[in-house]
Amino acid sequence: MKIVIAMDSFKGSLSSTEAGKAAATGLLRAFPEAEIKVFPVADGGEGTVDALVSGLNGSYRTVIVSDPLDRPIKVQYGILPDRTAVIEMAAASGLPLLSESERNPMMTTTYGFGEMIADAIHQGCRSLILGIGGSATNDCGIGCLQALGFGFYDLDGKQVPYGANGLAQVHHITIDQVMPELLECQFHVACDVTNPLCGENGCSAVFAPQKGADPAMAAEMEQSMLRFSAMVKAYVPDSDADLPGSGAAGGLGFALRTFLNADLKPGIDVVIHQTGIEAAIRDADVVVTGEGRLDAQTVMGKVPIGIAKIAKKYGLPVIAFCGCVGDGAGICNQHGIDAYFPILRSITSAEDAMNPDIAKKNLADTAEQVFRLFRCI
Repeated sequence: MKIVIAMDSFKGSLSSTEAGKAAATGLLRAFPEAEIKVFPVADGGEGTVDALVSGLNGSYRTVIVSDPLDRPIKVQYGILPDRTAVIEMAAASGLPLLSESERNPMMTTTYGFGEMIADAIHQGCRSLILGIGGSATNDCGIGCLQALGFGFYDLDGKQVPYGANGLAQVHHITIDQVMPELLECQFHVACDVTNPLCGENGCSAVFAPQKGADPAMAAEMEQSMLRFSAMVKAYVPDSDADLPGSGAAGGLGFALRTFLNADLKPGIDVVIHQTGIEAAIRDADVVVTGEGRLDAQTVMGKVPIGIAKIAKKYGLPVIAFCGCVGDGAGICNQHGIDAYFPILRSITSAEDAMNPDIAKKNLADTAEQVFRLFRCI
């Protein structure tokens, strides 16, 4: 039996690789003769760098960049053997980097994320995978673009300040200082958000309140976004603020697509393409996937459904393991997961359940029992 295992991390407990290896341990008890391939995967958010670096034998690079409030912060990104860079925006510009009292999208910037991109380009990377989930920002990506040499000037001819405050002051845009290497680069953006830039489903209305904006600030930022996108139209006639994903990461999706010609795709699709996992699935008999919590949101672009979608192209059974089951998980059975199994073996505390050693044992033991059933079929 050929089995492909591609599990998301059990956040706070097991990495994607650790979860996959634990499942493989249990499967081999039931099927010692099985041919098992474990693929680390992620959905473009937290853990994407680790999944691709570990899965493809890449390396890490550590740099000092700016955090959302322009303070120095040490971050890591990945460089794969083919010189593809893998960068998570949240490492430099993420909401968890700020305390509750510091969260203010009028001030927060994506500049540090742009510095990470610039460093990767200086390292010779020309293909870049960018995960843009979890931002603390609503600056329409101008901070990121400033770090790459784009100029955003106010009426007095001065570079605008960081954050949505600066976005409101942009009067004209320059490109004479842009890094020339950008023309040689391909940007693949892992983006699971389909919101447009503006409107009732836009980034200012939907996401800015989560980043510290009050209603007045959100309304002000909405007007700045509308004005800025209209201005950009004069520079890039085919720009489209209504395209799905434009509102991702406080408008960063719009900036990357418009100014860097980036393609925006669901995060799991980007990872599947990069790892070549589909070829292994095509040759398998069974596919195993999973994540820490399986619920109704799993079908919204998460790893297990992305893997199941590929498996069903080839008519393969899909088994999922999870730390726990949440509301609406049954819908996963309508999206390619034939059966799912929570791994908790007894009543326990959340702390014990998430202990890595306990989680590995629970996952291995559950996988063994499920696959013993396969021997009876």
